[in-house]
Amino acid sequence: MSYPIRELPPEEFPPQLFEIPQPPKQLFLAGALPSPETVLLAVVGSRRCTTYGKDACEKIISGLRGYDIAIVSGLALGIDALAHRTALDAGLQTLAVPGSGLSPHVLYPQSNVRLAEEIVSKGGGLLSEYENDFKATLYSFPQRNRIMAGLCRAVLVIEADEKSGTLITARLATEYNRDVLAVPNGIFSSNSRGTNRLIKQGATPVGTGEDVLVALGFETGNTFGFDSADREKEEKILAELSDAERHIWELLIEPLPRDEIIRTAKFSVQEINSLLMVMEIKGLVKEELGEIRRGM
Repeated sequence: MSYPIRELPPEEFPPQLFEIPQPPKQLFLAGALPSPETVLLAVVGSRRCTTYGKDACEKIISGLRGYDIAIVSGLALGIDALAHRTALDAGLQTLAVPGSGLSPHVLYPQSNVRLAEEIVSKGGGLLSEYENDFKATLYSFPQRNRIMAGLCRAVLVIEADEKSGTLITARLATEYNRDVLAVPNGIFSSNSRGTNRLIKQGATPVGTGEDVLVALGFETGNTFGFDSADREKEEKILAELSDAERHIWELLIEPLPRDEIIRTAKFSVQEINSLLMVMEIKGLVKEELGEIRRGM
C-alpha cells in the first residue's frame, strides 16, 4: 500500500505555523490535516521508553477519547509511535511529522512505514517540510521539532532524560508561548530527569487524561461530549444505575486498571468483579488495554 503526497499551497498551511520565528517555506502532506477547530496536542518522549512511560502514554491518550483533540508526534520509535497507535485505537485523529521526506522508501524509521500508512488510511496525516525523497539527517530532527511545537496548543512530554532531544520540543513550545505538560516519575529513573526538571521549571504535571483536558481548557465530567442530546443520554443512564453501579461509574471518569478500582472502591473483590461483569453485560463498561472504561 502507498499514499498520495501533495505539496500544500501557502494558503493551506496551518495558520499557527506563521506565528513561529522560522515558519516552513514548503510543506508536503499525505492524508489530511486536522480541522482548524481541533485542538492539537504534541506527545513526545523517549525512544527507549520504559514500561512506566508506555503505560502513562496509553492511559493519558486513551483518556482523551471522544474529545476534539488530535495527537501530533514524530513517528519515531518508542513514545512517538505509541502515541500515534494509541490515538488510532482511541478514535482520535493523529498527525505524524517525521524527520524525513514522506515517500515510503525514505520515511524514517522504515519500521514505522506500515503505521504511517494506517495513519493516512484512518483519516490522519503525514506532514513534512522536506522534499519527498529527502533522507533523515541529524539536523532534520531538531528542525522538524519546531513544526511540532508550532502546530500545537500544548506539548506533552511523557519521558525524557536530561539531555534528550525531546526537550528541544519542550523548549521551543515555551518560546512559542505554547503550554508544556510533563508526566512526573520516580527519582531513580534516568528517563524522569528531563520531565521532572521541566516540572521544576513550571511545566504542568499531568498523570491522567482529565489532567490534560483541564490544561487544554476542556470541560470535564461529561464522557459523551458537549451537546444536549449526549447530556440527556448520560442523565438517563445515571438514573437507571444502582447505588453500587453509580459508585463504579463515578470512579471511571477516565479508564482505570481493575486493581485500582478494587483499591479505591468500597466493596469487596468479589462484589467489584460481580458488578463489573453485570455492567459489562449492560454495555456500561468495557475492558481495553488492561483498563476498565465507560462503554457508552
